[in-house]
Amino acid sequence: MKRYSKRVSESASVRKPLCRSRQQDPEFDKAYKKGARNAFGQGTARLQQASGAAVSTVLKIMLDQQAPASVRLRAADLALSHGAKAIEIEDIEDRVSDLERAAEESKNKR
Repeated sequence: MKRYSKRVSESASVRKPLCRSRQQDPEFDKAYKKGARNAFGQGTARLQQASGAAVSTVLKIMLDQQAPASVRLRAADLALSHGAKAIEIEDIEDRVSDLERAAEESKNKR
């Protein structure tokens, strides 16, 4: 957490102690959170770019007959759990889109 606060305060060009005390101010807190997103945005983008290689690695390990059974089982578990999570996220995105569309239609009918 200390590293996180340091990065965010550096991103916002604010000293860390001031940063902590000012978080009670709603405007500052909003700017702080924006700084946090900016500070980690590049890392998130790099992780997304590496996701294809990560999936390939998991699948190779899962299918490698020379790998210990426990390692192959863990790789299979990762593939299944992350696949299920991706489906859940897509479902949620669809539901949110439907709700937003319905809200917009309701607003336009008034």
